[in-house]
Amino acid sequence: MFSKISITKSTEGYSIQINKLKDALKSADAVVIGAGAGLSTSAGFVYTGERFRKYFSDFEDKYGFHDMYSGAFCQYDTPEQHWAYWSRFITVNRYMDAPKPIYEEILGFVKNKDYFVITTNVDHCFQKAGFDKKKLFYTQGDYGLFQCGEPCRQSTYNNEDTVRKMLEAQGYIIDKNSELTIPDGVTPKMSVPTELIPHCPVCGKPMTMNLRSDNRFVEDEGWHKAAERYENFLRTRKGLRMLFLELGVGYNTPGIIKYPFWQMTAQNPKAVYACVNYGEAVCPDEIKQQSICIDNDIAKVLEDLKR
Repeated sequence: MFSKISITKSTEGYSIQINKLKDALKSADAVVIGAGAGLSTSAGFVYTGERFRKYFSDFEDKYGFHDMYSGAFCQYDTPEQHWAYWSRFITVNRYMDAPKPIYEEILGFVKNKDYFVITTNVDHCFQKAGFDKKKLFYTQGDYGLFQCGEPCRQSTYNNEDTVRKMLEAQGYIIDKNSELTIPDGVTPKMSVPTELIPHCPVCGKPMTMNLRSDNRFVEDEGWHKAAERYENFLRTRKGLRMLFLELGVGYNTPGIIKYPFWQMTAQNPKAVYACVNYGEAVCPDEIKQQSICIDNDIAKVLEDLKR
């Protein structure tokens, strides 16, 4: 339906676009938020720099990678080291709060609206910020869940207790906000006890993360119920004044959020498509008159919307 040749950036000024988005939020009968990795990055969930070195400098020294994402694909010497890395990764990107209250600010704009959220993020930030969990669809999984590595069945398992035990075995102290600290004079261990390595309670095979990376991703009952609620939300609001608010969505998986948002906007003359993305705020020419494209940091845009 849309070609890359037809995609364009807005030429309108920033303040004009902000005012348009304010008006669209105010007048919308319903808001669909589509969130990608850029949103969590804006909230401070970055995988590089000081945040990486604070928790993974020992792994950096041993294995030579320089960001959390690369570490997720590293071939570790032992399963015990693999899970030492992943237990830290899960904690800082799932159980710890985001450094900036971006998600809470978004909720402030839509909490009194008819809304739904679809996201490719797996850090659970929307639910932690207070969004209604029945209005959330995490399409790509959850850092807080294990699944069978085979998988032998379409089931997932909460990993918080196991992850906490792994961290404590490495020497970490975990406070009430899931912040990690190491006592003075203690060097964190880079492995976990063998007995803590998770195995499927049904077939006994090793567990893995519930993250969509290949055809073994488990879509459990909760996943399917969320997908059904999302489809029902869209179906029952066709023809209304819809705001499709896309936040930090790139082109890794555009078929999940970006392309459907374009298509639904084109099919509904009352709809507005708003794209907030630093460096990639674009829309097709076909829906240009219905679109708001803001090329800026999401945190700044939210701050300006509140003024």
